[in-house]
Amino acid sequence: AELRLIIKADVHGSLEAIREKVNQIGREGGKIVLVHSLVGGISERDVVLAEASEALIMGFNVRPDSNARKAAEERGVDIRTYDIIYELLDEIEQLLVGKLAPEEVEELLGVAEVRDTFRAPRLGMVAGSYITEGEVSRNDRVRLVRDGVVVYNGQIASLRRFKDDVQSVATGFECGIGLSNFRDIKVGDILEAYRVREVART
Repeated sequence: AELRLIIKADVHGSLEAIREKVNQIGREGGKIVLVHSLVGGISERDVVLAEASEALIMGFNVRPDSNARKAAEERGVDIRTYDIIYELLDEIEQLLVGKLAPEEVEELLGVAEVRDTFRAPRLGMVAGSYITEGEVSRNDRVRLVRDGVVVYNGQIASLRRFKDDVQSVATGFECGIGLSNFRDIKVGDILEAYRVREVART
C-alpha cells in the first residue's frame, strides 16, 4: 500500500524540507505520493481533496479552521499536526512501515475568537475573547492561531470574566485570556485550548 499525503506548512523553508524528505523516501523505494503541498492553514478544500485522493493531511505549525475540522470528522479524513519538524518526518517513516496509530493524541477542548485586546496591570496584553466551541480552562495548554498558522504555543497565564479570576469559561461566553510571556495578540486571532494524551502504538 502506498502512503498518500497532503502537506501544509507555515513557511516555504519548512515545506521544502518536508518535500525533500518525501522525495528521498521515494528514491529509497518507499511507496509515497505527495498529492498536494502548500504554505498556509488547513482548509475545507484540503479535506475534500484528501477524501477524493484517500490522502492523510499533515500540517507543520499550521491548524485546520473550524470548517475543515467539521468536514474531516464528517468525511473520515485524518489530520495530523506537528510543531517539531523531526516528529512529522519521523511519523512519515513510521506510517510507511505500517505503524498507523500515533503515540500521542491531541484533544481539542475549546476554541476562542479574539475580539478585542487590552493591557492590564501585571498581566500585560489580554485577549478579550468569545468562546465559540467547547470550554477553555485555566490549566489548559493553548495555541494562538493567526490565518491558519500557529504563532504561539504555551500556557494560559490568566482567565477572567469581568474582573474575576475563573477556572473555566464555556461556549457562548466572553472572557479575558492572558498568555504566558506572549504579548503579540491581535483581533481575529484564534485561541485553541487542548490537551495531549498518550496512547499505545498499535
